[in-house]
This record gives sequence, structure tokens and C-alpha cells, in this order.
Amino acid sequence: MSQEFLSLNQASQWATEYLDKPVTSSNISYLIQYAKIKKYIDKLAIKINLKELKNYYDENVNKQIKWKEKLGNDLNWSLSFSNLRESDTTKHVHRLHPYKGKFIPQLAEYFLNSHINTFKKQIFFKAGNIVIDPFMGSGTTLVQSSELGLHSIGIDVSDFNCLISRVKVGKYDLFLLDKKARDICFKTREFSQKIFDDSFDEQLKEKLNEFNKKHFPNPEFKKKVLNGIVRNEEQYGEEKLKQFLKENKEFFEKNGTKDKSGLLNEKEMNNFLNKWFSKRVRQELFYYIKLLKEIRNDDLKNVMRIILSRTARSCRATTHSDLATLTEPQIGPYYCRKHKKLCTPINSIVKHLIRYTYDTIKRLDEFSKLKKNVFSEVVHGDSREANIFEEIKKQNPEFHKLLVNKKIDGVFTSPPYVGQIDYHEQHAYAYELFDISRKDDKEIGPLFKGQGQKAKDEYVEGISQAFRNISKFIKDDGDFFIVANDKYNLYPIIAEKSGLKIIEQFKRPVLNRTERDRQPYAEMIFRMRKKL
Repeated sequence: MSQEFLSLNQASQWATEYLDKPVTSSNISYLIQYAKIKKYIDKLAIKINLKELKNYYDENVNKQIKWKEKLGNDLNWSLSFSNLRESDTTKHVHRLHPYKGKFIPQLAEYFLNSHINTFKKQIFFKAGNIVIDPFMGSGTTLVQSSELGLHSIGIDVSDFNCLISRVKVGKYDLFLLDKKARDICFKTREFSQKIFDDSFDEQLKEKLNEFNKKHFPNPEFKKKVLNGIVRNEEQYGEEKLKQFLKENKEFFEKNGTKDKSGLLNEKEMNNFLNKWFSKRVRQELFYYIKLLKEIRNDDLKNVMRIILSRTARSCRATTHSDLATLTEPQIGPYYCRKHKKLCTPINSIVKHLIRYTYDTIKRLDEFSKLKKNVFSEVVHGDSREANIFEEIKKQNPEFHKLLVNKKIDGVFTSPPYVGQIDYHEQHAYAYELFDISRKDDKEIGPLFKGQGQKAKDEYVEGISQAFRNISKFIKDDGDFFIVANDKYNLYPIIAEKSGLKIIEQFKRPVLNRTERDRQPYAEMIFRMRKKL
């Protein structure tokens, strides 16, 4: 086996059979790109050593054993959904917009669908039932409910979260959306090309490519870092960055603007946008927003706001490894830990805008063919005090009639974790771009409050208040499914204070985390019911 070499296609076929899950040639290419396995060249064709590939996958198969040793034998590995590809976990509208802290759709689907197995011994929901998510986030529960034929309600204190969720479950004239979205997309490109000099960015890219080939050859350099041959990666990267900047000093003194007369007035732009976006990106963003004001259909306008927000997030002046959590603005080239080479922040939204425009319409179209004819309503409010029936009555009287007759059948939600994420701050750019009011003070368990005892006490009280309020609208025998990283063992207390009892609990390993900390990590899914 040690001397057996496979092509990319042969390697993907072998891996698919060996792992009993789909493995594409792109997956194999990814392993090469990130120096997980070596690349061999035979007659100009890329080859894979079968023994090396098998060793890589065997190490990952053994992960299950190692994780159980660390986290306990009650770890339900089937809930890791490790057999799924990324395209499965980000299917259709689930990838309309990045959202830190959301659960994968298959987790919601597992408990909401009408299947049973060794671990899930009964059906909790069936078509026509009503599900509520009092901490809706980006709307995963609502989307999966729509796909399964369940009516759903989502509540969130963040106005931007509500915007994301409404766009995901909305109904559209896709032909008209496609026409309008492309129109303002390409008008923005025309504006950008008229005002700014593209040759500057093109030349910079060429210079970086040549420099990286010489000093950060791929995948050789990545392999050297992984194997410890490059002892101080950061120092080496910074030294080479200084060398690149010195060699190209005159080039960087050039101006990338060619028609200053067409620039938009930047006095209207706030400090956040000035800090985290380059001049060209700011101009392009505000030109798009200017065009958005001409759109009369609010539903279509909201879709395009999400397209622009997704684009803006990808084009902030930061390093690739800091996109999820901003640290310091990055305007010029830098050494990138993620890609192991010199990179540069994106200096124009145009390519991303075009790609996300096409991608959004495609995903909305895919979901429109899957979702059932059910009610999906989003409530912008605080779950601790919202009168759900009254809110739905204002928004959808027909749905309200159904609610009054049968009440809500159950809950599937993932409340915020203690001191981990500032939910408004993660989308600060969108609040600023669209002039959306923030309610940071209404967040439960935000990062800025920390994880001290006072923060934990406030968290317990906040989540308990929400569950007590929600319980008034739930059937007496309704199930509450709560996804939580309960490392402080707070949920037994929350259940008691909420008038609920824990009936059952599932522990799942969390794989494919984006954070740098890759240590074994599990979260609980609590099944609760009212105490009667």
C-alpha cells in the first residue's frame, strides 16, 4: 500500500467507500492545500499516496475514542453529524449571512422531524404543529420547521437578527428580485470603475503572488510550519513583510483614485465605517445604499440589504483570521496565519457583491422549492415579556386564529451562552450601514459582562424569565428542547426557576469549530416539560 498512488478522483472514490460518506476531489485538494497530506507529481498529474491518506483518516476516526475518554461515554457521536459535508450543513438559505453562535440545521431537524432511531425513541413533533424559538438568532429553527411542514415563531431582541430571519423565510417574486438585484449590483460596479483605478489592486496582487511563491511556497511552507522546521512563524512572516514593503515603497505611494469629483460625501459616514473599511469600500457601500432607497418593494429591499451586509462583512479592513472577531484594522499587506503567506485586505466590494447577489438568489430559489405552505413569523421583541399571541395577531391574523385554537406545541432553541458573544457587536457594521437601533442592554449573557458570579446570576434570571413567559403560550405537554453549553451546570437551576423539569438530555460533540481552540468540546440538548 505504501507505494500505491491515486489520482484526485481515485482518492475521492476510495475515501468515499472507506468512510461511508461522500468525499469529493475538492475535499482531497483541501487536504493538500492545507498540508494535511503530501502532493506528488507523476507525468504532470497530481497523485496521492494511499497510505498517507489512510493514516490521515484513521487519525480522525480515532477522534471519537479520544473525545469519549475526555468528555465521557455518554457522548452521543451520532449527533456530531460528522458524516455530513459542509454543503449539507450550510444548505440553501442557511448560508445567506454569517452568524456566530448558530447551530447546524441537522440538529434542529433531528428533534423536529418524524423519525425515530436508537437514541431518539419517540416523535416529538409532526406536520402542522407549531414550534417557537424564543432566542431565534439567524432563524435556523424557523427554516427547518418550514422545510418539515411545521408552523413556527421566532423572537429576538436584535433587529438585525430579525431581518436575517425574515429574509430567509420570506416569499418573493424571484424573477423581479433577480432583475432588481443585478441592476444595482452592476450600477455599483460602474460607479467603482469610474472613480477608482483598478490597475493598482491588480499590480499589488501580482507583486504579492510573485513574492509569496518565492518566500512562502505552497504547500511546502505550510508543511515546514506544521513540522516545526520554521521555529518562529510570526517572526519570519513579519521579517518578510518588512522586506516586501521596502521593495515596493514607491508603488504604495501611488494614489488609487482616478476621479475625485465623483466621490460621495463621507461626512455622513460614522466612525466605525471609517475605521473598518477602506475608502474605496466605503464609497461602494454607500453608493449601493443610495440605490437601495429607490427600491419600493420592502421585501426585495430587505434581501438586498442582507446581500450588502454579507458583502460588507467580507470586505472589512481586517485580517482573514479576525473576520469573526475584529481586533485591529488592517489596511495594507500583512502576514496571514490562516493562509501562511502575505495577504492583503479586500479593497473593493465588487467581486463579493456580484458573487453574493447570484448566490443569494440561487439559495432563495432552492429553499422555495423545499419549504411547505406553513406560517413562519418573526417577532422583534424580548422573550422575557413579549405577548406572543398579540404580536402574531398584529402581523398575521390568520395565524393568530390557529394559535388561539391549539396553542404552541413546543420549543426548540439555543439561548446565548454565558459571556461568549456580544450579539449586536458581531454585526456592528450592519447596524451602522442601515442605521438600525441597537439594544445591547437587552442581551442575556453578553461577552462584555464576563463570566463571573454576578454575570451567571443575571444569566440564570434572564433565561428563566424568558422560559416562564414563553410557558404561558405552550401546551401543558409541550416539549422544550434547549441546546446549551452548560459548563457551569446552570440549566438544572434554570429549569427549577422556570417551572420546568428535565425529562431527558443528550450530549453531542461539537466538530468543525472555527475558533483556534480545537480541544474536545460538547454541548447538551435538554428536553424539558412543565411541572404540573
